[in-house]
Amino acid sequence: MDMELMNRISRTALLTMLLAASPVIADECKHSQHGPNDQIGNLNYITPQKTLAASKLIKTGKSYQLGIETNRSTPAFAPRNYAVTILQPGQVGGTTLGDKKLSYNDDIVMGWNGVGSQIDGLGHIGYDNLYYNCLKGSDFAQTTGLTKLGIETIPAIATRGIVLDMAGLMGQVMLTEGTAFNRADIEAAMKRQGIKSIEKGDVVLFYTGWLNLIGKEDKRYGSVEPGLGVEGARYLASLGVAAVGADTWGLEVVPFEKGAGVFEVHQILLQQNGIFILENMNTEALVKDKAWEFLFTLGPARMTGAVQAIINPIAIR
Repeated sequence: MDMELMNRISRTALLTMLLAASPVIADECKHSQHGPNDQIGNLNYITPQKTLAASKLIKTGKSYQLGIETNRSTPAFAPRNYAVTILQPGQVGGTTLGDKKLSYNDDIVMGWNGVGSQIDGLGHIGYDNLYYNCLKGSDFAQTTGLTKLGIETIPAIATRGIVLDMAGLMGQVMLTEGTAFNRADIEAAMKRQGIKSIEKGDVVLFYTGWLNLIGKEDKRYGSVEPGLGVEGARYLASLGVAAVGADTWGLEVVPFEKGAGVFEVHQILLQQNGIFILENMNTEALVKDKAWEFLFTLGPARMTGAVQAIINPIAIR
C-alpha cells in the first residue's frame, strides 16, 4: 500500500471519528449566544428597559422577604451543614477596649453556601465535566474557588417576578413528594391566576407548600420533594427566563421522573441554558395575598469564586 493511499485512509478515518463525536458535543454543550466570554447566561435579558417595565408592577409598595432563616437546624441536601460561632476577641474575662470601655461581638461562619435560601450559580452543575458556555470544569474549578462562573459575576437583579401556585392548582395545601409539574401544569396555573405570559428575563417561582415541613419532618423535607419536571424545564428555557425557583430544597421533582437523569433539570437550566436556580424561596405570603406578579430584586453577596450563595431576595408588589 503506497503512502498516499495510507494518508487518504487516515484522513478518512479521522473525519469519520470527528463526525461521529460531533453530535454528542452538540447535544451536551451549547456555546452562549451572548459570546465566548459570557458568564451570566439569561441574566443578560435583564436590561434597563426590562427593569423599568418591572418597576411599574409596583402598586401597593408592600415588600416580601423570600428567604428563610439559615441556622444549625435548617435541613439541607446532605452532607451540607451550617453553624455560627460568636466570639469576643481580646475581651477574655470581661476585658474592655480603650478609654470608653468598648465591648463587641464578632462571628465566624462555618458551613456550606447551599444551606437555606440560595442561588445556584452556573458553575454548580455540568455534564461530564462540561459546564455553561462549554467551559471545562478542570479549567476553572480550583480548590481556592471558581476562576469563572463565580457568584461574584452575578449583576444586580431587578426584574419581573411571577409566582405560580401549584398546590392551589392541584387543590392541595401541600404537594406530595414525587409530584411533577410540566408545561401543561405551568400553563394551567398561569390561566387560573390570570397571568398572560412568561417573558424573557423573568424570574419564575413555584409554590408547593413544601416549606411547611421544616421543623416538623426535616428528614422528609430534605430528601424528597415535589417539583419541576424535565419537560417543564425545557419549556421555561424556551421562553428565555432568567431564573427559576421554588419553596423546596432542590427545585426539581424527587424521586426523579421515569427516564430522567440525576438532577437533569439542573443540567437543563444551569449548564445547557444559563438559567439560575433559586431554592427554598418562601412565597407563602405572596400566594396568600395573590400577588402573582411583582418586582423581583436580588443582589447576592459577592463572594469571589463561590458556587452558590445564601440569599434573601425581595419581592415588591
